Amino acid sequence: MKLVAAKVPVSTVWTSPDAPRDIDAPATAARPDVAAWAKSMDTEIRLGLHGRTLTQLLFAEPVLVRSERDGWSEIVAPWQPSSQDELGYPGWVPSSHLGELPGSASAPVAIAVPTASLTAEPGGAALTELSFGTVLASIEHADGYTRVATPDDGSGWLADDVLRSVEDPATPEDRLRLGSMFLGLEYLWGGTSAYGLDCSGLIHTVGRVLGLRTPRDAHDQAAAMEDIPVDEARPGDLYFFGRPGQQVHHVGFVSAEGMLHASETGKKLENAPLTDDRRATLVTAARF
Repeated sequence: MKLVAAKVPVSTVWTSPDAPRDIDAPATAARPDVAAWAKSMDTEIRLGLHGRTLTQLLFAEPVLVRSERDGWSEIVAPWQPSSQDELGYPGWVPSSHLGELPGSASAPVAIAVPTASLTAEPGGAALTELSFGTVLASIEHADGYTRVATPDDGSGWLADDVLRSVEDPATPEDRLRLGSMFLGLEYLWGGTSAYGLDCSGLIHTVGRVLGLRTPRDAHDQAAAMEDIPVDEARPGDLYFFGRPGQQVHHVGFVSAEGMLHASETGKKLENAPLTDDRRATLVTAARF
């Protein structure tokens, strides 16, 4: 296996090279346009992603390549812990989405706003738009900007006000504040980016900005975190949901209103009281 990195802003991970449909072409192009892809899909088309998409890689995220076939790479994502593979989350991505791992640099920073422009020079024209949750190694600071290492031995600049050091202490309020930026965003099966999130993708990606290596899927998150009694859950903790005899299938942030969560395909990320169905399937709570 070789260690590389995602060199596009968002690379969707698929169950196989045959999984994408014609309508998914913007997501699998050599220069993917995930924003346009998400905008093009209605609820029925989004439902068709179930069993096709698995997760997403963000710019500069490390990737282990197991094999290559017909322009596709079989990968595992070490930053996305999974019970499916001890090395990370497995799946397939277009080989054109991968490049050389960025060189070593100083403290890591994360994009803490929905999207941010990566520029060649401080305040210059955008080279590309990067998603919330993207973690990069900083090289230097100048006049309100940070230069970061990028794949294929490159670099670029980001405004300091879009970044957060992943080494800074985090609070429960930070989790809710970051998650609330995506209120109204349409649910996307396998989504971990500003263009679409699923329930566990929201938890995982917010955690990444706060320096937490959180498992990718809801049932793995439930297994990895410290259980607490449901009636002791406080805002910023997690609620987990499951049906009798089945593994956990849903997760959300506990909030003063009830729960901040990406509900399901066809709905939008919301902060709302628990429905009767949710209360009936609430199995445990957990604390980071």
